[in-house]
Amino acid sequence: MKLAVVGGGSTYTPELIDGFARLRDDLPITEIALIDPHAERLELVAGVSRRMLARAGHPARVIATPSVEEGVAGAQAVLFQLRVGGQAARNVDETLPLRCGCVGQETTGAGGLAKALRTVPVVLDLAERMREHAPDAWIVDFTNPVGIVTRALLDAGHRAIGLCNVAIGFQRTFARYLGVEPDRVSLGHVGLNHLTWERAVYLDGEDVLPRLLAEHGQEIADNIGLPPELFARLGVVPSYYLRYFYAHDIVVAEQRTKPSRADEVAAMETRLLEMYADPAVDTKPELLGKRGGAFYSEAAVALIASLLGDRGDVQVVNTRNAGTLPFLPDEAVIEVPATITAAGAAPLPIDPLDPLYAGLIANVSAYESLALDAAIHGGADRVRNALLAHPLIGQEAVAGELTDLLLEANAAHLPWVKP
Repeated sequence: MKLAVVGGGSTYTPELIDGFARLRDDLPITEIALIDPHAERLELVAGVSRRMLARAGHPARVIATPSVEEGVAGAQAVLFQLRVGGQAARNVDETLPLRCGCVGQETTGAGGLAKALRTVPVVLDLAERMREHAPDAWIVDFTNPVGIVTRALLDAGHRAIGLCNVAIGFQRTFARYLGVEPDRVSLGHVGLNHLTWERAVYLDGEDVLPRLLAEHGQEIADNIGLPPELFARLGVVPSYYLRYFYAHDIVVAEQRTKPSRADEVAAMETRLLEMYADPAVDTKPELLGKRGGAFYSEAAVALIASLLGDRGDVQVVNTRNAGTLPFLPDEAVIEVPATITAAGAAPLPIDPLDPLYAGLIANVSAYESLALDAAIHGGADRVRNALLAHPLIGQEAVAGELTDLLLEANAAHLPWVKP
């Protein structure tokens, strides 16, 4: 079995390799192709990946190539984990919106739109180049903003499923609180990528969310950065990303007084690449745990194993709405539990949503449609409309100012922007 990783030169890739090595019985990989245009980084990451597999006694060989066509040829699944513009562009995404009093975040709000504008055309080009050399391969998209990117791929006719680590992170956390193995815990997870709530937590089929909130409510709230009274009142656990909505002004004030996450990650990446260059390093560095993306390798292995093995189990993924949430268009992409087979993802039925959640989901989903239109077709007016539609912006003057700032800052990545 061959897997390919587009963006394989990422410092995060050894986290994937570690998962592939530990879960070899679930996914018997024989070849891993790491694809990246940055030759020096790619060689360092490929080198430590080979040493990690050798230490684990895993038989898979690792090839490193800048060629998409060579890398994906014969692959059964291709993982997308690229970052157009690198950490420098991310830093702009996280800092520029603050000038207008808006949250600076790489996947949410104005920063998320800027990332979509840069990323969607590149991802679609890569996927088109895949068609001839791996026409039946599944694309597993971990590239943010996952919901928008996944919809772009699906709209273009690709076999794609989006994946995020929020759900598996909650599953592992709740299992730890309960003192049980994670496979006994499942989630009533609903929403859009980076806009989700846990409405239930099932232990062996029984909803224990009220117990978790009663016994661990303060700890859960502290981890997410929202007051425990909110959790007690709503009886749900919002993802961390809801903090940008529920505590917008507090977050903006915090962000204005500390370094961006991009600066922190850039420093980590420098150190990680130094570690990868050391021929004695043959295990996942502890520092990588602070890089982000916890449990993604386990989620990726489970998803690919089910797609290729037709397992019919349930996993939380990003896929077509197809009537699951009746207030959204069928073509919208949602993040919910779905049955995974060789045919793809089939969302499970979802109990009706309270307007408190449905309203925000509908609003952000509408924004995502406008953001995708802007990313594919370009144009300042489309960008401005998407910003105006976003609930974290929503003011004409602010949308106009942000449009000018975002297009100027990202002009090198947007050929339709006039100098």
